[in-house]
Formats: sequence, structure tokens, C-alpha cells
Amino acid sequence: MTYQGTIRRSWRSVGISTAGAVVLGLLSAASLLQAQSSSSTMPSNGDKALPSMTSAMGEKAGETADTKPNLLNSVGIDQHLNTQLPLNLTFTDDTGRVVPLSSYFGKRPAILALVYYQCPMLCSEELNGLTSALEMVRYVPGKDFDIIVISIDPSEGTDLAAAKKRSYVKRYGRPETANGWHFMTGTQANIDALTSAVGFKYVRIPGPDGKLTQFAHASAIQIVTPSGKLAQYYMGVEYSPKDLLLGLDEASSNKIGSPVDNILTYCYHYDPTTNTHSLIVARVIQVGGVVTMGMLGGFMFLMFRKDYTQGHHGNSEGNSGQHGTGKR
Repeated sequence: MTYQGTIRRSWRSVGISTAGAVVLGLLSAASLLQAQSSSSTMPSNGDKALPSMTSAMGEKAGETADTKPNLLNSVGIDQHLNTQLPLNLTFTDDTGRVVPLSSYFGKRPAILALVYYQCPMLCSEELNGLTSALEMVRYVPGKDFDIIVISIDPSEGTDLAAAKKRSYVKRYGRPETANGWHFMTGTQANIDALTSAVGFKYVRIPGPDGKLTQFAHASAIQIVTPSGKLAQYYMGVEYSPKDLLLGLDEASSNKIGSPVDNILTYCYHYDPTTNTHSLIVARVIQVGGVVTMGMLGGFMFLMFRKDYTQGHHGNSEGNSGQHGTGKR
């Protein structure tokens, strides 16, 4: 019994030490990323325009990566529920045809996603999350609803739109539904009119080369009724299949949903030193540390509880044995 208790204590000590080292490593990595993001400077010729990028984003000297830039005051999602989309607007589809939005309405609801196809991070995560959720929804694109993806970048063309469509139809795994996926591009005037109706607020920002090739924006998808009215907003980059199914079901009957919590995921902070979005990465690492600490606490609780139960049980048996010996 003593030997087994010693083994349990040894394994518990190893587990606690390992988990503690993981937590410290994760938190240290997050702190390092944030420090690099707030203090790095780019002396190379290709990065001469980066100081203007910092100024445009509203970050001041000494400001940490945790601070919300002033730029984001102009970025967000206003939930315009029950607002009629301007269905007379025309966009170019993934085959090169110019079509009005009204072509996709009248019979079934639609899922609308406003992205840009060369987005370095968030837009792909949004479309990945949508596609993964739709894999578990019984409704079929092209039959029960349509998926309308429109670029907010007027410089993007049909080739990019077509490539994105091929990628996500393949990811979805049902090529026969391709007629229900619509990847579109448009002019600045029509993009502005549509984003204004949706409440999708974004601003153009410099990329790592100093040119205005990227956008600060938030991530959300919208459910639209067959008549073209905004019925529901889903924020972030991960979506519940159950919520999507319910949203499509209600929108098909022209029912308008309720506002959701405006917890936004932003795509805005390109860090050329790491070729990624440092604020988001740091946040993921920190969340990982918190989750690990929670798991460590649960592990310790279960082990101590098991030791207590076994020790109490062993004491009871020992007392019983002593009483039995006395009787004999």
C-alpha cells in the first residue's frame, strides 16, 4: 500500500511539474510576441511605409499590442435586422457574368459573407468555419439555400473568386452543390452600398509593403430571407450548425431573428516581423495557458480525491482487521 502511494505521488509530481512548465512556456511566448509587436522597427527599404501604417492604426509610441487602436473605432458590425438589401446592385460572379443580387433571392434564404479573397488570415478562417458548420447541416446549398460570398476589395477579379469557389466546394465535399455557392466581386460604389445596408464597417490599411492592400474589418455572416431582408447575424469565425439550421429554417419563413452579442473578431494587425497577426496569436497562446491551468487544477483535484478515498478505505479495512483479530 505504501509503495503504491509513493508511485501515485511520484506520477502526480511529474504531471504537475510538466503542466506548470507548459503554462509558463505559453505565457512567456505570448508576452514575447506582444513585446515584439509593440517595440519592433523596420529599417529595411521594403518597410519604409510601415511608420505610416502605425500612425494610421492609431498606435502611439510605447502603446502595447493589447491596446485597441483608434482605427478600430471605425470598424465593426451594426446589426441591421429586417433591413432590405439593395437587390438591384450588380456584381460579377465567379464565371465572369454581371448579375443583380436579385438573381439569388425570391425562392430560398441565403447566407451572406463579406470578405476579401487575399485576406492574410481572418477571412479564410471565417469561410472555413462556415464550411465546417454546413457539413453538419441537413439543408443543401443550391436546393434549400444559397451561399453568397462578396469581396469588399474592388481590385479583386473573377479568377480569384473562381479559385476560392473551387477550394470551398472541394472542402465541403459535395461537388454537386456548386450551383449553390456564389463568389462575387464588384465595383467600389456597389460594395459601399451593400456594406452600408448590412452594417459592415471596415477601413483600408497598408500591408507589409506599405501599400493599401489590406482591410481592417470584423468577422460575421448574415442570414437573409428569400425576400432579401437581413434576418440574423452570427459573429466570429466558428458557427454552431444548430444555430445555422435554425436561422435558415426561420429565414425561409421570412422570420426575423434577435440581435446577438456583439463580440467581434477583428482582422487588422499585420506584424511583418512574424508574418502573422501578433495580437490574435498572443491571445490564442494566452488562452491555451489558461486552459492548461484549468486542466492541471482538475487533475490535481481528482488525484487528491482518489488518494483520500483510497487512504480512508485502507484505514477502514485496517480497523476492521484489528477488531476481527481481537475477537479471535
